[in-house]
Amino acid sequence: MRCIIRLDHIAYRVKNRDKAIKFFMEAFEYQFQAEFEIFFNDEKTDKAMCVALEPPEKISKYFPSMWEGWEIPDGPGILLDSHKTTKYHMAPEIFVSEGTPGSIVWNWVQARQGTGGVHHCAYEVESVQEKMDEWTKKGYAEFSSDKPFHCEDLTQVFTKPSSITGVVYEFIERKTFGFCAGNVKALMMSTANLDRRIP
Repeated sequence: MRCIIRLDHIAYRVKNRDKAIKFFMEAFEYQFQAEFEIFFNDEKTDKAMCVALEPPEKISKYFPSMWEGWEIPDGPGILLDSHKTTKYHMAPEIFVSEGTPGSIVWNWVQARQGTGGVHHCAYEVESVQEKMDEWTKKGYAEFSSDKPFHCEDLTQVFTKPSSITGVVYEFIERKTFGFCAGNVKALMMSTANLDRRIP
């Protein structure tokens, strides 16, 4: 079975979360979606401050992230006939995180000249487990955990940094939009040791 796949979100780890959010909202017209903190110790001093942004096209349960059947009209310069249809994918959400000194996110940013960058690209799939099995069998990547993480209506997993591109990939299976703090923490923890290395 061929799984549907689309770019779900791009995750940035940055030195200054507020500046990054302002940039995405002003330069790309993203909108605020949610904000939360992830704590990595009992004292709540080792943490990541996270913000999710949604694309200018308002996302709701009534407006799917991908659909097909949009008919391409005939007209001058259009080479396709009127019976062709296309698929439209919603622009990806953006996930921004900043960490306190010594935290997982802070260490990753410091290893990249103190600026940070794109940590991972997440792709929505019909089945995270099937995609894990496929990529493992084909040797595309190793995963940072043996099994996906589950939280409410989300299932997610990280790869280890790709030996081909240097990027961490995430597969996400969702029944709703947004993020789950429990899964975010588990995913960050799964690559904590790997993230100290510069790809």
